[in-house]
Amino acid sequence: GDERLEKQIEFCREIDKEKFIKRQTYLTDGIHKENDAEHAWHMAIMAYLLKDYANEPVDIARVMIMCLIHDIVEIDAGDTYAYDAENLKTQKAREEAAKERIFSILPEEQKKELTALFDEFEDFQTPEAKFARAMDNLQPLILNNSNGGGDWKEHQVTAKQVHGRQDTTRLGSERLYEVTEEIIRENIEKG
Repeated sequence: GDERLEKQIEFCREIDKEKFIKRQTYLTDGIHKENDAEHAWHMAIMAYLLKDYANEPVDIARVMIMCLIHDIVEIDAGDTYAYDAENLKTQKAREEAAKERIFSILPEEQKKELTALFDEFEDFQTPEAKFARAMDNLQPLILNNSNGGGDWKEHQVTAKQVHGRQDTTRLGSERLYEVTEEIIRENIEKG
């Protein structure tokens, strides 16, 4: 058989497990919580549609791939809620080990390519990484806004905490940061 193809198919099968990783964000119905694969898919489409609002020109294919792979490591590492201070302390180590195991399933050059894209997203230095991270912030904010702030209420997240997370959105898109500010302001007024 073709060893390269076998590795690629094995990886494709492995990443199906991302669908089982539940996040804390409620879907627009306010009842069901999204999974990592739904989150990644939503972000990738948002990135494509909102690309004109990036602060700098971006390679949208790179941004979309970053969006699609950024949480694959959670297959092993689990989802770390954005406002969970305790689990955030060990997140990097858990995700590094997961990245090595999961991307090592691939042929070597694809392992290097996806690892580099994952690291670029995490390092948050390039225009593409900054815009992808803006999507990672904006996507759950939009869902929270649509369901009455469900997971913020459930986890007693403060406006200050939401602002702290959303501040990095501005580095990827000033315009979308303005939108996040409007959404946060509306939700504060609603209580």
